[in-house]
Amino acid sequence: MLDSTSHFQRIEPNRSAQEQLRDILTLITELNTALQSQIAFLRPRGMTLPTGTLERLNDVRQRIETMGRTLTSGQIELRQLRALAQTTALLNSSLDVDAVLNTVMDTVVQLTGAERGFILLKNEATGEIEFRIARGIDREQLGREDFKISNTIIREVLTSGAPVLTDNARADDRFVGNDSIVGYGLRSILAVPLVSNGEVIGVVYCDNRILAGLFKAHEKDLLQAFAGQAAVAIQNARLFASARARLAEITEVRDLMDNVFQSISSGIITFDARGVINAFNPAAEQITGATAADAIGRFLPAILPAFSEVIGGTLEQVVTQNVSQLVEAEINLDQRGWRYWRVVLSPLRDPETGSTGAALVLDDLTETREREAQLAQARVYLPLALVENLRSEDIAAMGGQECEITVLFSDVRGFTSFSERLEPEDLMQIINRYLAVASDAINLSDGLVDKYIGDAVTGLFNTPLNIQADHALRAVRAAIMMRHEVASLHETLPPDQRLLFGVGIHTGLAVLGNVGSAERREFSAIGDAMDMAKLLQENAGRGEIVLSAETWAQVKDYIPCEPVAPRKTKDRADFTVMYRVL
Repeated sequence: MLDSTSHFQRIEPNRSAQEQLRDILTLITELNTALQSQIAFLRPRGMTLPTGTLERLNDVRQRIETMGRTLTSGQIELRQLRALAQTTALLNSSLDVDAVLNTVMDTVVQLTGAERGFILLKNEATGEIEFRIARGIDREQLGREDFKISNTIIREVLTSGAPVLTDNARADDRFVGNDSIVGYGLRSILAVPLVSNGEVIGVVYCDNRILAGLFKAHEKDLLQAFAGQAAVAIQNARLFASARARLAEITEVRDLMDNVFQSISSGIITFDARGVINAFNPAAEQITGATAADAIGRFLPAILPAFSEVIGGTLEQVVTQNVSQLVEAEINLDQRGWRYWRVVLSPLRDPETGSTGAALVLDDLTETREREAQLAQARVYLPLALVENLRSEDIAAMGGQECEITVLFSDVRGFTSFSERLEPEDLMQIINRYLAVASDAINLSDGLVDKYIGDAVTGLFNTPLNIQADHALRAVRAAIMMRHEVASLHETLPPDQRLLFGVGIHTGLAVLGNVGSAERREFSAIGDAMDMAKLLQENAGRGEIVLSAETWAQVKDYIPCEPVAPRKTKDRADFTVMYRVL
């Protein structure tokens, strides 16, 4: 007899369901064999087993076999779903989309049995479809020579947004005559769209060039599930990349603004709506003597009380009325003494919160004002034309150039005997009034006051600093103006202080440039023109203006003159006549 109990004790409950089913099938086979032996033993004795025993046993075996196949299929599907869940978790945990998609593509190829797997994406800039991932069954990256797929199927998926499944592409009526399918030897093909926000952004493509009937509806559903997660991951990665690029751009701009803020020579102080300092650049530290560490987060009166007293009301007005203001004030900084500051205050408004603050641009003009005061004092000792042209001409580089000029040489007549009767202070006061008349006349005619030599004044016309086409006429008119102004001056002076000029004017060539040492230089003219003008002045009587023949030739149509013979010639053969202005 069959000891069924001993047989069923061989089935171990801790083994897998498939293993247990295999054990049951083995027992059923053994039981069937045993029953066949029992039937052969019982039949000669006129006995038999109950009717249908073997049929029922065979039915049980068939059902168990069906159950085994179903269980195997379910376990394969469960393994695929677990793998998909794992790759989905990986997909959602990383923003390195290429690395993730490579791993997922390997999983899909493995689970579906595909020979190759590709992910193609639309280029965001051009809209062209591009290979993004290409993996083989050996999990290796495919080379460019392997990028031979059915463009017809790719275009259909991109256009329709629907998956395409064919278990034998060569025999599929939809693709009869397709060169890529025939030429590349494609058999099983599965392609599903990548859809993000209702837009097809790419395609997941799998194929096998050897086996037909590889892909079924289950593999299509699996790949579609993956494609949905992959599309979300790709979109997230793109958004992250865009955000990262934007952040990098903002960071770069911020760093640039910080560098600009730090390098601005003007002091920059900004305040929030409460008046609390929230920015204090290095220039502000240098100008005010306060540090950014002490200033930021505090109110202005706490760190610069004297400054706050001066601009406090203006700062409040800037914030409340949303207007810019300019303030110039002297501030007493105690140990640093009095400083002169120029302050520009401007409102700042936050576009998101609407709160208002202020920005303060601070310049310390103390040294500038002191320097300007010194320059103003120094200008008194410089020729006016030289001062006005210091910025437009490179005076320091003017080593010397020859040009035609007109020289005016004037000297006070009778000054030597006059000076013997006065005290030095009175003498200096009176002679300065006469020299001022001569200088004003030269300046008003745009001449250059060259120098003062005791009671004499020289003026230059048509130098590189005062180029003039009518320089001779200007010089003569300056001398005439000088004569008229002296007459007016006499109306305010006592008779014993009334003096007159003798003026000589010559037009000729001279060399103009800087003369002197590195420590002290003057812009002046040298040459025969200067000597001739001085000789003409020595021939002029009290109140007379005499011109050389060269000057007279240029002004004779405008100024009435009469020729006279010179009293002094200094043995100059060319000096035989001069012209007295009437």
